[in-house]
Amino acid sequence: MCRRMSRVVLITGATDGIGRAVAEHLVAEGHTVLAHGRDPEKLAALPVARTYRADLASLDEIAAMADEILEAEPRIDTLVNNAGIGFTIPGGPERSLTDGGIELRFAVNYLAGYALTRRLLGRLRESAPSRIVFVSSMGQQAIDFDDVMLEHGYSGGRAYCQSKLAQVMLTYDLADELSGTGVTATALHPGTYVGTKLVVDEGITPLTAMDDAVAAVSRLAVSPEVEGVTGAYFVMRQPAEPDPQARDPEARRRLRELSRQLTGL
Repeated sequence: MCRRMSRVVLITGATDGIGRAVAEHLVAEGHTVLAHGRDPEKLAALPVARTYRADLASLDEIAAMADEILEAEPRIDTLVNNAGIGFTIPGGPERSLTDGGIELRFAVNYLAGYALTRRLLGRLRESAPSRIVFVSSMGQQAIDFDDVMLEHGYSGGRAYCQSKLAQVMLTYDLADELSGTGVTATALHPGTYVGTKLVVDEGITPLTAMDDAVAAVSRLAVSPEVEGVTGAYFVMRQPAEPDPQARDPEARRRLRELSRQLTGL
């Protein structure tokens, strides 16, 4: 398979934080960036090729955006599932649900990426060699499949951490499913408390420089150094092991079935 010097990269959550910084970096490097966001004004301010708007808490809006992307984009070389929400922002410390009755952090941090990836998978296959990247976190907690929506013992931290582990579980599943197709799937922790608006608004002191986080995400998105690497989880640039549940075939099967049930995909 040929190695592409310039790639078409779709980034979710590209109007703020790491997503925006990665988008600007990749544009400067000569890549074609397609940017997702929720705020039309912020999208309009991005120096990217094309923009797409959707609220990732809505499966209907994700489906509509995916259709729009498929209509307009003949090629997607990399999908970076970056969009996410933190422990308490938005919505405060109380448990929140989407209009579809799904716990908000599970919906936005995990299920949105699942739904968008599955809807764009045909185009990614056609564009191979192509990549799927999930911006996850070292903050992980095993999923209680008897209470995935956290009706009991809810905390924003627990909701966030289980959603981030679910991303890694999906990464491993996609790597197995797509083996031999030229489509790879990886996930990473981009840095500890990167200095984003989300981290600052949570009242947390940043520990990782934005440039270092951008370098880690961009490496998985476009670098020839990791061409062909799949089914891998990184802490920044170093291979790492996630929570043990990510390697549990039965847990991954249950997550697959739940994801299909919730999305109809």
